[in-house]
Amino acid sequence: MSRGRPRAGTTGSTGGAAPRPNRRTPVGVNPGGRWRLPDRTVHRIVATLFCLFVALPLVWLFYVGFLPQRAVMEARMVPTGFSLENVRALAGTGLGRALGLSLAVSGVTVIGQLVFGLAIAYALWLGTRLQWLVLLGLAIPLELILIPVYGLLQDLSLLDTLWALVLPFLASPIVIFLLRQALRRVPMELVEAASLDGARHPTLLFRIVAPVVLPDVVAAGVLGFAAHWNLVLFPKVMVADRDLWTVQVWLTELLNGRPLEWGLLGAAALFATLPIVVLYIALERRIVAAFDRSFA
Repeated sequence: MSRGRPRAGTTGSTGGAAPRPNRRTPVGVNPGGRWRLPDRTVHRIVATLFCLFVALPLVWLFYVGFLPQRAVMEARMVPTGFSLENVRALAGTGLGRALGLSLAVSGVTVIGQLVFGLAIAYALWLGTRLQWLVLLGLAIPLELILIPVYGLLQDLSLLDTLWALVLPFLASPIVIFLLRQALRRVPMELVEAASLDGARHPTLLFRIVAPVVLPDVVAAGVLGFAAHWNLVLFPKVMVADRDLWTVQVWLTELLNGRPLEWGLLGAAALFATLPIVVLYIALERRIVAAFDRSFA
């Protein structure tokens, strides 16, 4: 019997339907034919709007801080000139002393937080069952323990001293938590091998483990610095001496004393915010990566 010619729409070997041409849906058009924005574009729009919302206070501080006082009081929305009048007016207000004191106190506090935090996180990593205490510390707001800490510092005669701004913050729950999560990625075999060579726990912690998690240590330090820098109520209660005011306490007193000088207040708030902004911009990638790894 002679073989017939294959029918239209079939293949010569199997007789199945011929493959249809692959037509890709155009970008921005869903299978139903309606036009829509790609998901990536929507995400970028949302992220851009959120960034603009976050940046708006800083833009306002720049706007108010470098406008002439007359233009600020007239509430002109369109800039009418650039002036350093408000910056010069801050010269005799004690801003420089407050900034220097805050930098020194927050820096010393963060160093202590990292040392204590590494030691506690290392102990938790080795099996000490006190993780619930760290989580409890994260849940308790600082204002809740303000009065007990005040009484303790009063008994120790540490009120109106720099120690009152440092000692209560040496054990930071958020720093301990971030470092504990970072230590989870350290191979236990590395520590065991160093232990077999005779290394003790301080050597294991600061010469072997700490270099491995150094990016997370830096990120935790930045967050601890920002948290201590922004304290207002605690240093205002613990320290009454004007020479020991941090920049945030100084800023609140400036607001209470000169509430209508918006340009001066804007310039002062701008200078009080710049150190944190610079830190976050410089180390933003490490901070985000540390949080991603901690909650993964």
